[in-house]
Amino acid sequence: MSDHKVKDIKLANEGSLLVDWASKHMPVLSQIKQRFIDEKPLKDLMIGACLHVTKETAVLVDVLRAGGAKVAVCGSNPLSTQDEVAAFLAKSGVSVYAWRGETTDEYYWCLNKVIDQKPTITLDDGADLVSTIHTSRRELLDAVKGGTEETTTGVIRLRAMNQKGNLKYPIIAVNDAYTKYLFDNRYGTGQSTIDGILRATNVLIAGKRFVVCGYGWCARGIALRAKGLGANVIVTEVNPLRALEAVMDGFQVMPISDAAEQGDIFVTATGNLNVIRKEHLLKMRDGALLANSGHFNVEISLPDLEQISVSKRIMRPNLEEYTLKNGRKLYLLAEGRLVNLASAEGHPSEVMDMSFSNQALCVEYLAKNPQLKVGVYGVPKEIDELVARLKLSGMGVKIDEMTEEQRKYVSSWEAGTT
Repeated sequence: MSDHKVKDIKLANEGSLLVDWASKHMPVLSQIKQRFIDEKPLKDLMIGACLHVTKETAVLVDVLRAGGAKVAVCGSNPLSTQDEVAAFLAKSGVSVYAWRGETTDEYYWCLNKVIDQKPTITLDDGADLVSTIHTSRRELLDAVKGGTEETTTGVIRLRAMNQKGNLKYPIIAVNDAYTKYLFDNRYGTGQSTIDGILRATNVLIAGKRFVVCGYGWCARGIALRAKGLGANVIVTEVNPLRALEAVMDGFQVMPISDAAEQGDIFVTATGNLNVIRKEHLLKMRDGALLANSGHFNVEISLPDLEQISVSKRIMRPNLEEYTLKNGRKLYLLAEGRLVNLASAEGHPSEVMDMSFSNQALCVEYLAKNPQLKVGVYGVPKEIDELVARLKLSGMGVKIDEMTEEQRKYVSSWEAGTT
């Protein structure tokens, strides 16, 4: 075993079963792995990854190692690590530093242990790895060839770094691939968020007034799944185009100040901070549930919640009751962290199959294109389309192809109305 720090290495056998189950539902990565075994396109790379340490991530790590890379990994959220999987990775020879329930100091210790391995390519989920290298570990910048970013929040941070001239190596925004955000964000976050809420509370969704803060791709998925379970969905937004889309999709749209008085369940998914604040919390109905599916635990203002409360108690795992000074009770799920990962298991393997296939192929792209200039890049179209084709193939779905006449027609301008 390589250097590691996990909860309990004895959990490795349980982790092996989880990873085996996930791999059976990730046929695209399986196909990529077979090619990587033959070609070894990642030979001599040291990959530093800050990702949710789940069974699906372990499948990705296996594919990267099959391609010839060495991998060091830490968790991208203190509550999302599956300890069985971390133990399995450690026993498999991966330098892994992750356990569920890390403190903030422990979280950054793990991050720096990955950086200590001197990565040549970074894989990030939220941009903490990249930002740490750029601030406190700048001595390693020259060795990094490039990186990838998995999340909307991370891409926003990295684009801000690039715009200010602070980014020092190229990053591929995996989150922006069609085969990532149209599926992972919408279907993955939608299903896993509902799953997390149900595991934490076991409440009936049907008939509830379900407030979704935001209407990006993650929030769209949450609203869609809540509606499918019979909830009366309310959407809050600051973007007029997204708000209009939510209206056209059949949802009520209103400011959070109005929704606060009506909602039974609140879920934030905006990528911003203090979306639900003191003035909103004080308006909420007795018994309202508060959950977050944005990357960081800042969307629900926890300082405000603490300030207006007189007591709190843990009701069950991932469910905390706050008694307010006005006598009402509010219930916070998963400490305000990602409810779909902290309270449930994250996205289904079938969805992560596409996201992590993009990751693997983008790492290969970075390895083969060392001349890339500093910047934040989209996933190359050919990679995006390849992942879609491989996914369809894995599902046993066939599609049409254009005829030569059709290709000529859509690539010319001469033909008009006849």
